[in-house]
Amino acid sequence: MPPAKFLPLTTYREYPRDEMDIRAAAFREEMQRRRTVRSFARRPVKQNLIEDCLMAAGSAPSGANIQPWHFVVVSDPEIKRQIRAGAEQEEREFYRRRASPEWLAALEPLGTDENKPFLEYAPYLIVIFAQNRGQLPDGRKVKNYYVTESVGIATGVLITALHHAGLATLTHTPSPMGFLNEILGRPTNERPSLILVVGYPEHDAVVPEITKKPLSEIATFL
Repeated sequence: MPPAKFLPLTTYREYPRDEMDIRAAAFREEMQRRRTVRSFARRPVKQNLIEDCLMAAGSAPSGANIQPWHFVVVSDPEIKRQIRAGAEQEEREFYRRRASPEWLAALEPLGTDENKPFLEYAPYLIVIFAQNRGQLPDGRKVKNYYVTESVGIATGVLITALHHAGLATLTHTPSPMGFLNEILGRPTNERPSLILVVGYPEHDAVVPEITKKPLSEIATFL
């Protein structure tokens, strides 16, 4: 491949130190309000909100700038119904046969089970695919590198963007997820990473009472 063309950095914006402190604290507080929800209202969500958030996710860094992701946005009721049926089939196998006792014990306080009505009721499902192989402009097939890391970063940006826009989300990862390729018509070089459920929370939505680890347990300063 030809070497990349380098341009002056013109998009970076530096803030006064006091403003940096304010911005960092405000962002921390906003993200600490984010909660995963399982009860979604059937209120419609404007598609342009989803599009802007996806563009934000698409700006995420990726190994060699390969951008090995594809987002399938599902609002069609019949396709959502098919996804729910496929996911619940895998979830029944998970809860009854695949999951270890330790895993089930870890999930028990959250009250989750194989029933996933949110997959059908939420206005949008965003199915995130990781592209294990790509294609160069000349048609040659290439292996993508740092796929898991890159898709994980983009997914985090997407969840953050949706929260910032005022929407609620839920990450759902039935295993295995190959049924999504078939339902959504995606090629074999793409691996489903997760289903992101998107919408407004129900007016009476509840969330489990949980805490997050303090800074001293998640970071080390040397």
